[in-house]
Amino acid sequence: MTVIVILAMVAAFLGLRLYSVLGKRTGHEQQPAPQAEDRSPVAVLTPKRMDEVRPEPVRTPDGLIMPSAENGVRAIIGADRHFDVNQFAEGAKSAYRMVLEAFWSGDREELAYLCDKDVYESFAQAIDAREAEGQVLENRLVRIDKVQIADASLSGPVASLTLRFDADIAAVTRDRDGNAIAGSMTDAVSTHDVWTFSRDIKSNDPNWKLTETDEAA
Repeated sequence: MTVIVILAMVAAFLGLRLYSVLGKRTGHEQQPAPQAEDRSPVAVLTPKRMDEVRPEPVRTPDGLIMPSAENGVRAIIGADRHFDVNQFAEGAKSAYRMVLEAFWSGDREELAYLCDKDVYESFAQAIDAREAEGQVLENRLVRIDKVQIADASLSGPVASLTLRFDADIAAVTRDRDGNAIAGSMTDAVSTHDVWTFSRDIKSNDPNWKLTETDEAA
């Protein structure tokens, strides 16, 4: 009987030692698969056939993604593991400011870097016409009130996202003599633009290009 008690104590001790080593997470273990009854929605990281699983809504704060864009955003996330919706939106706001300021100042080099060929040529033609008239823009982006992803698509390796920007801009146009001929720097004007950015997700270049501009309806 004494031997049995001793063996039982040894077994209990070994069991505690094994738990102290194996029972602790190191940060590299795979998480156990959740049971069906407590499975929670997860971010889509790999593409799935739409007839195999009902897509979960893309979760972002403040209504960043319009319902019309959710499927397209989900497809882009599924094809590009590094795509982050919130990070993209912040980058798009910076690009919006950079493009506007480059256009206002006539910085063709910056526009060529930020835009695709067609959009760049449209901006360049407008700058040429403005310079031919001797006009100078003194515009300022006061603030971006709201940005929303209005549409998204994935065509082959090319991802495209269309964003609506609601912003306030103070604008003055001066003639060659410096006289203000339009606008006012004291009264900001509400603007509503719809811009599309595109990128080949298979490319090593992480930058998105502005591929289309329009005014919101």
